Parts: sequence; C-alpha cells; structure tokens
Amino acid sequence: MAKRKPTSADTPETSPPAAEGYTVLARRYRPQLFADLVGQEPVAQALVNALQSNRVAHAYLFTGARGVGKTSTARILAKALNCEKGPTATPCGVCESCRAITSGDDVDVLEIDGASNRGIDEVREIRQNVQFRPSISRYKIYIIDEVHMLTAPAFNALLKTLEEPPPHVKFIFATTEVQKIPITILSRCQRFDFAGIGTGRIVERLRQIVASEGMEADDEALELVARRAGGSMRDAQSLLDQLLAFGESRLSVQHVHQLLGTANEDRVAELAAAVLGRDAKRALELLAATTDEGVQLGEILDQLIEYWRDLMVAAAAGGEGVTLNATGKHREALKEQSKQVKLDTILAGLEILVSSKARARGSNHGRVLLEMALVRLSRLDDLVPLAQLTQWLGQAPDPRTQGAAATRSVQTGTAAPMPRLAQPPEAVKKKALNGADGAAAAAQFALTPESLPQLWPQILEQAGMALGVHLRKSHVQAISGPNTLAIRFPTGYNHPYERCQEPTNLQALEQLLRKLTGQAWRVKCELLVGADPSVPSAALAGTTEPPPARSRRDLEEKALQVPLVKRAVDVLGATFVRPPEEGFGDSPTPSAVRPDENATEDP
Repeated sequence: MAKRKPTSADTPETSPPAAEGYTVLARRYRPQLFADLVGQEPVAQALVNALQSNRVAHAYLFTGARGVGKTSTARILAKALNCEKGPTATPCGVCESCRAITSGDDVDVLEIDGASNRGIDEVREIRQNVQFRPSISRYKIYIIDEVHMLTAPAFNALLKTLEEPPPHVKFIFATTEVQKIPITILSRCQRFDFAGIGTGRIVERLRQIVASEGMEADDEALELVARRAGGSMRDAQSLLDQLLAFGESRLSVQHVHQLLGTANEDRVAELAAAVLGRDAKRALELLAATTDEGVQLGEILDQLIEYWRDLMVAAAAGGEGVTLNATGKHREALKEQSKQVKLDTILAGLEILVSSKARARGSNHGRVLLEMALVRLSRLDDLVPLAQLTQWLGQAPDPRTQGAAATRSVQTGTAAPMPRLAQPPEAVKKKALNGADGAAAAAQFALTPESLPQLWPQILEQAGMALGVHLRKSHVQAISGPNTLAIRFPTGYNHPYERCQEPTNLQALEQLLRKLTGQAWRVKCELLVGADPSVPSAALAGTTEPPPARSRRDLEEKALQVPLVKRAVDVLGATFVRPPEEGFGDSPTPSAVRPDENATEDP
C-alpha cells in the first residue's frame, strides 16, 4: 500500500537518460518547510504552535481544492515529527529521515492512495500493522490521500483505530470532497481547511521559479497563467512548465494565448464593445475572425463571462477596492461601459452567457449557441424593474408622449421606452381620503341603504387589487342589521365568496369601513342559493339574477375596458391566453382599478 520507488528493472532499457533525469516544476519546487507554504499561513502557524507546545494530535484532516498544498503539508508535518532533531517546527532536511520522506522512500511514512486502496481489506491491513512499532523513525505515519474514496465498511473498520491509536502512530488525511466523509471520522480528527491561493501570490511564486530556471517572462503572461490556474499552485506550475517548453527564452502573452487557445484581451474587448453597442453584425464578424485564428469556442465563452463579471463588479462597486480581471489598458474602458448600461441589464447578459456555457457542455453545436448568445446580448435593451412597470401600467397614458413613442416603435421595430407619466386625477382623490384631513372628510359619509351605492366604488378602490377582484364578483350589497354590511355572492362564485370570508380580509374591510364612515362596522359574506327563503327580496337588495352568459369575444372586449389590462395590451403587446371569467371588471367605476393600493404616486 505504501508508495514504492521504481527500480531499474521497472524502466525499459530503451528510455533515454535525459528523460529519466528531468523532474517537473511542481515536484522540484514543492515546499519543504512550513515557511515555504504559499497562501496557507494560518494552517502553517497552527501546526508550528502544536509542535512547539507538544500538542500534536493523533489524526489530522486536510481539506481544500486541488493543488493548494495539502499533501505537501502532510509531508512537512511527517518530517517535523521524525526529524533527528525533532519533533521540531523546522526540520533539518538533511538527516536520513528527512531525505527519505522527501523522496518517498521512508518505510515508516506510508503514503496511501485512497482511490485505489479503498476497501475493507486494505483498512484491516492498516489495523494489523499499527500494532508494530516503527522501524527506524520516531513515529509511524499514515498519509491517506483522497480519503473520501474509502468505502463505508472501510470507514467503519477504521473508527476504533482512529479514535485510540497506539502512541507511536499518527494519521494524516487529505481530501478535496470533505462532505463525503462520515461525521464519525470528522469528529475524530483535527480539521484544517486549505483556502485557494490568490492570483498575486501565485504570480509572485511563478516569477521566482522563472528566475531560478534562468528564463524571462512578461508579468501579463504570468498573471494570465495564475488566473487560469484558479487558485491552484500546482496547476499554475504545471502550466508554466508546459509554456517554458513551448516558448522561447522569454515567455509572452502571445505564447500563453497560442498554447491555451484563448483570444487576446484586445479581441475580447472589441467583441464586448460590439455587443454593448447593439451591433450584432460586427459581433458575429469578430467571432468568425477569432475562430479562424484557432481560438477555442469554449475559451471565448469563458473570457466573455469574465468580462461581464468585471462589468457587474464595476457597475455595482465602481471597480474600487475590488479585483478586476481586466488589465490596466482595458480597465478604464470597462468602467466607462459599466456606467452606460444598467446593472439589471448586465446581470441578464451574464445569465445568458452562463446558461449558454452550461448548454454547450452537452451539445455539438457550440458555435451556434455562442452566436445565439451574442445576438441576444446585442438585442438586450435596458431592463425596467417590475415594480416600476406595474406602476406605469396603472397610470393613464400621457397624450403628449404616447404618439411620439408609438411612431418610434413602428419605425424601429423595437419597444419604445416607457415615459414618465403624469399623475391621474384618481390619485388626487385617493390622497385626499388618505391625507391628514381624510378622517374628517370620510366622516361625512353615513353608510345607509341610500348612500351604499355611492360609497361602494370607494370601498372597491381602496380595498386593494387582490381583494377588489373578488368583491366585484358580489351581486348584492345590503345593510342587514345595526352597523352590519352583508356582501352576497350569486351561486357559482364560491371561490370569491371563500376568499372574502377569510378573517384577514374581513378585518381589512371592517377597518376600511371605519375609516370611511367614522363608525365601527361588521362585515359578513353570504352565498345566495336559488329559492332559499332566507334570501332577501329583490326590492331590498336589488336583482339577484346572475349575469347573462357572454361569448369569448364579449368577455375580452369587457376586459379591455379596464385601464390596467388595456395598458398591458398596448405597451407590452399582451394577448389573452384564456378568456376572463364571467363578471370580470363588473363595477360601477371600472376606472378605479389600481395595480396596488400602496403604489407610490408620481409627484
């Protein structure tokens, strides 16, 4: 189970000596001391303090993304425990134990791959071997990489040994998916989370490696490599190793783009400028020219996502104190673009790009999806908040702006921008009732059988849009007792009846009546049933005959008389999916329909 160093018998005799002697950068520049760890200073400090205070635990769990130093830290900890001068926080690196651990030949430090040794049999072997003392070192240390790959029976077999191992045994686990490890294992380990390494720290380390290799590299090229690594030092070093073999004596940005199949930042900026300028033709031409240069479609899409991310950050935070991926010469232009486009529009564009990326993973038409995304972005107008749109729909049209906007809409084929409409006359009445002297004005309305028809439209107007729709389905409103208002619904209107019967709606109506009349009123809802003797006469409450049946066209024409519906049809081009219900919009004052009783009126 422990790693075994290849012998000469394992290597074909035809292998050239030069290939055998080369070691990749990620291995040659692996950290050898806690001080060498980049970006993991909190973890290193905690382990150093544990060594200095003799508080080293029997089991550790290192978790984090790939290439951030988990296995390297485990080896450094193993050297610190088994160094001839230790346990020490600064292993010498020259003693036999340190050199054996560095090369992977120490018989007392066993590195186990959890993916290929994941069964219960391998764990049983560990349980049997932990009873034996180390051969030459101070501790027998088990480093299990990708420990989350162990099976459930294997974890169960490890529980007791992990909780109370012999004093000469230490366990160090490393994983990239800590959520897959049972909680019983987590509770027996000291857990350390390794964070992703920042781009600046990676660039600094890559610059040191390039200098040590006797080569040169542009800062922009190293920054591009660091961003590509996504917080992984090992990925950055592997990519740098590939670039040093691909390029010349000096590594440039062009070398990075050629190897990765990405477009240079000038081309990405041109493509974004064409899209934001609503020039779909120019955007498609730039995309065709970019693909002809050998740039991968997936890479272009990733770069556009990063560009729109920068637009979002610049629009939301002004680009101050927030890291932008764009370089200095494109950063100012990006900030200016973010000021010209609304944040909601940028977010919608970012959503289009991200969804296109997800769809392209399982599609053979990646270019079509990218072209479709560019055209959609080019046609994406400034978005209007839903609350503002609702307020616009509820207001009366302004004849001074309606004609000009309609003319522009016909000529350009696009939706005209919503104008700032004047305040309708109904708003003045509403404010008069809700103002400081509204109570005195409302107190003049005495609710009687004679005044009820005049007061009922105001009740419908101020009851709110949701409740008002159900109240309009009532066929009879009558005073049935002292300070008691009865709202009666015809047969077949069970849903409006049940909604108005809800305690919250009844309480809202009673509070509204008290506000309008200055007196306390009780509201009750009733359902009219055929020839029931309890039904009041027509002379008292008015006709109880249900409204005559209407055709679909009649119902749609009736609905178009409601201002809110008419505005939705005129401005948004809305159509009826199904005809309105019978009785839709029946009210003495259909113009009183408002989108929201609490909507803020324009000054």
